[in-house]
Amino acid sequence: MTSDSASSRKALSKIASNRLQKELVEWQVNPPAGFKHIPTDNLKRWVIEVNGAPGTLYAGEMYQLQVDFPEHYPMEAPQVIFVPPAPLHPHIYSNGHICLDILYDSWSPAMTVSSICISILSMLSSSPAKQRPADNDRYVKNCKNGRSPKETRWWFHDDKV
Repeated sequence: MTSDSASSRKALSKIASNRLQKELVEWQVNPPAGFKHIPTDNLKRWVIEVNGAPGTLYAGEMYQLQVDFPEHYPMEAPQVIFVPPAPLHPHIYSNGHICLDILYDSWSPAMTVSSICISILSMLSSSPAKQRPADNDRYVKNCKNGRSPKETRWWFHDDKV
Protein backbone atom coordinates (compact mmCIF):
# COMPACT_ATOMS: atom_id res chain seq x y z
CA MET A 1 0.00 0.00 0.00
CA THR A 2 1.39 3.36 -0.98
CA SER A 3 1.34 6.31 1.34
CA ASP A 4 -1.14 8.00 -1.00
CA SER A 5 -3.65 5.16 -0.74
CA ALA A 6 -3.28 5.21 3.04
CA SER A 7 -3.95 8.95 3.14
CA SER A 8 -6.94 8.57 0.82
CA ARG A 9 -8.78 6.80 3.65
CA LYS A 10 -8.45 9.86 5.90
CA ALA A 11 -11.39 12.21 6.08
CA LEU A 12 -11.17 15.64 4.57
CA SER A 13 -10.33 18.41 6.99
CA LYS A 14 -13.10 20.90 7.74
CA ILE A 15 -11.29 23.47 5.60
CA ALA A 16 -11.01 21.05 2.67
CA SER A 17 -14.63 19.98 2.94
CA ASN A 18 -15.87 23.59 3.05
CA ARG A 19 -13.65 24.59 0.14
CA LEU A 20 -14.80 21.65 -2.01
CA GLN A 21 -18.45 22.33 -1.25
CA LYS A 22 -17.92 25.94 -2.35
CA GLU A 23 -16.09 24.87 -5.53
CA LEU A 24 -18.84 22.37 -6.37
CA VAL A 25 -21.55 25.04 -6.03
CA GLU A 26 -19.49 27.45 -8.17
CA TRP A 27 -18.99 24.68 -10.76
CA GLN A 28 -22.74 24.06 -10.94
CA VAL A 29 -23.41 27.78 -11.43
CA ASN A 30 -20.51 28.48 -13.80
CA PRO A 31 -18.85 25.31 -15.18
CA PRO A 32 -15.71 25.77 -17.27
CA ALA A 33 -16.43 25.41 -21.00
CA GLY A 34 -15.76 21.90 -22.29
CA PHE A 35 -16.09 20.17 -18.91
CA LYS A 36 -18.85 18.31 -17.11
CA HIS A 37 -18.77 17.16 -13.48
CA ILE A 38 -20.11 13.62 -13.15
CA PRO A 39 -21.96 13.54 -9.79
CA THR A 40 -20.89 10.93 -7.25
CA ASP A 41 -21.54 10.52 -3.55
CA ASN A 42 -17.85 11.04 -2.75
CA LEU A 43 -16.67 14.62 -2.21
CA LYS A 44 -13.06 13.36 -2.06
CA ARG A 45 -13.13 12.07 -5.66
CA TRP A 46 -14.49 14.01 -8.58
CA VAL A 47 -14.93 12.57 -12.06
CA ILE A 48 -14.88 15.18 -14.79
CA GLU A 49 -15.69 14.73 -18.46
CA VAL A 50 -13.32 16.61 -20.78
CA ASN A 51 -14.31 17.51 -24.33
CA GLY A 52 -11.53 18.37 -26.77
CA ALA A 53 -11.67 22.00 -27.83
CA PRO A 54 -12.99 22.78 -31.33
CA GLY A 55 -10.26 23.43 -33.88
CA THR A 56 -7.64 21.34 -32.03
CA LEU A 57 -6.26 17.84 -32.53
CA TYR A 58 -8.67 16.67 -29.80
CA ALA A 59 -11.87 18.25 -31.21
CA GLY A 60 -14.82 15.89 -30.87
CA GLU A 61 -12.97 13.60 -28.46
CA MET A 62 -14.08 12.96 -24.88
CA TYR A 63 -11.94 11.90 -21.93
CA GLN A 64 -12.41 11.61 -18.18
CA LEU A 65 -10.33 13.08 -15.39
CA GLN A 66 -10.28 11.64 -11.90
CA VAL A 67 -9.50 14.21 -9.20
CA ASP A 68 -8.66 12.85 -5.74
CA PHE A 69 -8.46 15.40 -2.96
CA PRO A 70 -6.05 15.03 -0.05
CA GLU A 71 -7.05 15.59 3.55
CA HIS A 72 -5.48 19.07 3.56
CA TYR A 73 -6.73 20.44 0.24
CA PRO A 74 -6.21 23.23 -0.88
CA MET A 75 -2.91 23.50 0.97
CA GLU A 76 -1.92 20.28 -0.81
CA ALA A 77 -2.57 19.66 -4.51
CA PRO A 78 -5.14 17.10 -5.57
CA GLN A 79 -4.06 14.07 -7.56
CA VAL A 80 -5.35 14.47 -11.11
CA ILE A 81 -5.15 11.71 -13.70
CA PHE A 82 -6.88 10.80 -16.92
CA VAL A 83 -8.97 7.67 -16.61
CA PRO A 84 -7.56 5.36 -19.32
CA PRO A 85 -7.72 5.51 -22.22
CA ALA A 86 -5.80 8.75 -21.82
CA PRO A 87 -5.36 11.14 -24.75
CA LEU A 88 -2.25 10.76 -26.88
CA HIS A 89 -0.18 13.76 -25.80
CA PRO A 90 3.54 14.42 -25.19
CA HIS A 91 2.83 15.13 -21.48
CA ILE A 92 0.21 12.47 -20.75
CA TYR A 93 1.28 8.90 -20.04
CA SER A 94 -0.78 5.92 -21.13
CA ASN A 95 -1.64 5.18 -17.48
CA GLY A 96 -3.29 8.63 -17.24
CA HIS A 97 -0.54 10.43 -15.33
CA ILE A 98 -0.12 14.06 -16.37
CA CYS A 99 3.19 15.92 -16.43
CA LEU A 100 1.96 19.44 -15.63
CA ASP A 101 3.78 21.61 -13.10
CA ILE A 102 0.67 23.12 -11.47
CA LEU A 103 -0.28 19.63 -10.25
CA TYR A 104 3.00 19.32 -8.36
CA ASP A 105 5.79 21.88 -7.85
CA SER A 106 3.81 24.96 -8.91
CA TRP A 107 0.62 24.18 -7.01
CA SER A 108 -0.99 27.13 -5.20
CA PRO A 109 -3.92 27.00 -2.76
CA ALA A 110 -5.48 29.77 -4.86
CA MET A 111 -6.02 27.24 -7.67
CA THR A 112 -9.34 25.48 -8.07
CA VAL A 113 -10.61 22.43 -9.90
CA SER A 114 -11.86 24.79 -12.61
CA SER A 115 -8.45 26.40 -13.05
CA ILE A 116 -6.81 22.96 -13.20
CA CYS A 117 -9.27 21.89 -15.90
CA ILE A 118 -8.64 25.02 -17.94
CA SER A 119 -4.87 24.44 -17.71
CA ILE A 120 -5.25 20.83 -18.84
CA LEU A 121 -7.48 21.84 -21.76
CA SER A 122 -4.95 24.52 -22.73
CA MET A 123 -2.16 21.93 -22.62
CA LEU A 124 -4.18 19.59 -24.84
CA SER A 125 -5.14 22.37 -27.23
CA SER A 126 -1.57 23.54 -27.79
CA SER A 127 -0.20 20.13 -28.75
CA PRO A 128 1.23 19.98 -32.28
CA ALA A 129 1.09 16.17 -32.42
CA LYS A 130 -0.72 13.22 -30.88
CA GLN A 131 2.04 11.13 -29.35
CA ARG A 132 3.05 9.63 -26.03
CA PRO A 133 5.99 10.95 -24.00
CA ALA A 134 9.28 9.45 -25.19
CA ASP A 135 9.71 7.60 -21.87
CA ASN A 136 6.09 6.32 -21.67
CA ASP A 137 6.82 2.58 -21.55
CA ARG A 138 9.55 2.90 -18.92
CA TYR A 139 7.51 5.27 -16.77
CA VAL A 140 4.33 3.18 -16.88
CA LYS A 141 6.32 0.02 -16.07
CA ASN A 142 7.77 1.80 -13.01
CA CYS A 143 4.31 2.89 -11.85
CA LYS A 144 2.96 -0.61 -11.23
CA ASN A 145 1.09 -1.36 -8.01
CA GLY A 146 -0.88 1.86 -8.04
CA ARG A 147 1.95 4.34 -7.63
CA SER A 148 0.64 7.89 -7.48
CA PRO A 149 1.94 10.50 -9.94
CA LYS A 150 2.60 12.64 -6.86
CA GLU A 151 5.38 10.18 -5.98
CA THR A 152 7.18 11.00 -9.24
CA ARG A 153 10.02 13.47 -9.46
CA TRP A 154 8.83 15.36 -12.54
CA TRP A 155 11.24 17.27 -14.75
CA PHE A 156 9.42 20.25 -16.26
CA HIS A 157 11.51 21.21 -19.26
CA ASP A 158 9.06 21.66 -22.13
CA ASP A 159 6.89 24.75 -21.91
CA LYS A 160 5.87 24.70 -25.59
CA VAL A 161 3.12 22.08 -25.20
